[in-house]
Amino acid sequence: MAADSTASPSVADDTSHQAPLPDRSTLLGKILFGIALVFATWQIYTAAYSPLSSIVLRSMHVGFLLLMVYSASSAREGRPLALRGLDWAFGIAAMVTGVYQWIFETDLILRAGLPSTEDIVIGTVALLLVFEGARRVLGPALPLICMAFVAYGLFGEHLPAPFNHRGFAYEQVIDQLSMGMEGIYGTPTYVSATYIFLFIVFGSFLERAGIIRLFSDLSIGLVGHTRGGPAKVAVVSSALMGTVNGSGVANVVTTGQVTIPIMKRIGFRPAFAGAVEATASMGGQIMPPVMGAVAFIMAETLGVSYAEVMKAAIIPAILYFSAAFWMVHLEATRLGLRGMTGDELPDWRAALRNGWYLIGPLALLVYLLFKGFTPLFSGTIALAVTAGLVMGVPLARRLSHTGGRILFWVVLGAAAGTFFRYGVDVVFLILGVLALLLLFVRDGGRATLETVIEALAEGARNAVTVGVACALVGVIVGIMTLTGAATNFARGIVAVGEQSLFLSLVLTMITCLVLGMGVPTIPNYIITSSLVGPALLGLGVPLIVSHMFVFYFGIMADLTPPVALAAFAAAPIARAPGLHIGVQCLRIAIAGFVVPYMAVYTPALMLQDGGPLAEAIGYVPAVCYVLAKALISVGLWGIASIGFFEGKLPWWQRLWAAGSAFMLIAALPVTDELGFLSSVAFIAFTVWRIRRARTAEAG
Repeated sequence: MAADSTASPSVADDTSHQAPLPDRSTLLGKILFGIALVFATWQIYTAAYSPLSSIVLRSMHVGFLLLMVYSASSAREGRPLALRGLDWAFGIAAMVTGVYQWIFETDLILRAGLPSTEDIVIGTVALLLVFEGARRVLGPALPLICMAFVAYGLFGEHLPAPFNHRGFAYEQVIDQLSMGMEGIYGTPTYVSATYIFLFIVFGSFLERAGIIRLFSDLSIGLVGHTRGGPAKVAVVSSALMGTVNGSGVANVVTTGQVTIPIMKRIGFRPAFAGAVEATASMGGQIMPPVMGAVAFIMAETLGVSYAEVMKAAIIPAILYFSAAFWMVHLEATRLGLRGMTGDELPDWRAALRNGWYLIGPLALLVYLLFKGFTPLFSGTIALAVTAGLVMGVPLARRLSHTGGRILFWVVLGAAAGTFFRYGVDVVFLILGVLALLLLFVRDGGRATLETVIEALAEGARNAVTVGVACALVGVIVGIMTLTGAATNFARGIVAVGEQSLFLSLVLTMITCLVLGMGVPTIPNYIITSSLVGPALLGLGVPLIVSHMFVFYFGIMADLTPPVALAAFAAAPIARAPGLHIGVQCLRIAIAGFVVPYMAVYTPALMLQDGGPLAEAIGYVPAVCYVLAKALISVGLWGIASIGFFEGKLPWWQRLWAAGSAFMLIAALPVTDELGFLSSVAFIAFTVWRIRRARTAEAG
């Protein structure tokens, strides 16, 4: 099987600081590649056998992450020799902090809350190394925010009420942040060390196997010929790729290299073309099953199954991409643009026929999750199946007869089925046998093994950004747990919400947009959910809905000027100012701003029980009703934003459409009735006016 040559995005949002896989022709490159391979092997082994306690697993995970960060820094061109030596010293020191937790695990438990001098020194070193590693990987924004929280923990007692706390010694703060499971080794790091890493490697295997090319050919072949086809391709392909990698900015710089130039060539303005790609790519983070890896943290935080999180996300994700598709169609129709010609379109049937088996592991993953298996188990099985497919295809192709190929896969499947009786050892044994057989395959055997090894190393590399962000954001969680700051913040929002839930939601939205500017999705979600999630829960919003609300607006921060990371990532490809692209993103991503409000008022939109509507008419009718209402509302927002429906609309009709859409957001019977009546009147009047104008022109 040929490896996919497309650049491989990670689950992380910001890949601008990531280096490519090291050049293995040099000694340093071989060492860096070996570290990545050992890291990946370690993670898969601990996921399969769980031989270590949770704190050791987390601390060693952070140690490996920082070793990769600092060793990669030493490989930068032009790096002075003294700084290279310092980089390696930092990396080794990071591993030492992890090993310290392993060796003295029992002692640390016995003296919990009363750390020794050695504990404080090791904890301080670990904390500083996480901060510096995050600065190198993520840039300064998140470390500065976390530094402010550390300063609050140390000196917040001097602030005026109600912002002050009782005061904590330096030793207490370090013990909270570095020596237990509240700070840098908290829940985000645990999720990174288990679920997230496995899913990143899983995505890396699928990408190397060619699933990006499959999704690209499918989306181009299916919708490329329609009006404004390349822009619709960007929407569809980003939705498909979001099911695998859940990336944001990374999706922009990969799929955007293809879609943005084609959109510009057929007539879309550069800023609009960049905005379509940025909006669709960010939507990949709300598309199950991966959801930018936030779904794992959300499930762990809320104590619910992963399937529950996916269930809550599916309808909003469909609405988001439907709205983007509708916007593109309206803009293309307004400009009179064509689709791609026949010679530009790949044969989607041939692509599906040749690569259908790549969808199998993804379908298996979703099936296992919905059957109630843990993400760790489901991810391990999906990864093993993907690796088996990658290594099995070259062997099956060596068989000349179709019957022989079928028999090969039947025998392989039967052998894999013994896993349920003999355990995970069978899986590793089968993969080992396949690897051994590939050594004797002349045509592509060794190349396939190379692909597998590179996928493992690349998965480890891609996990660095997410893992370091998870470790650093644990600082915020630890400080808020120590000081109770989140309670005070939530109390203020609840006080406002007692007078007006809508105003409270607006304040929450603004908080999420501000806190999320320049911060990747995972730390963004953890920060906002810790601060304002409890406030919404206190106002009676269901737990998952409240967390989804802050998650969605955290994502919207990457599309909202002035920061708008996704817009600025698309800017050099589209050759348009990032701020102009950000403004266009706000128009196209309107569903991302509307749907969370609708879900708060009617939880059935996220397939959740509760709310007056569900109690009045039943759960299933409520879901159907609110889905229809959401589609109409999103459609009207699109018409108001683009200013086109069957023809160009004057400003007062655009306001009419926006007002009708706004009335459908709330769940009040009066607003619903007025909204539906206004919507029908708007559509009827607009169609009548434009057809009359066309008749007059024809006459």
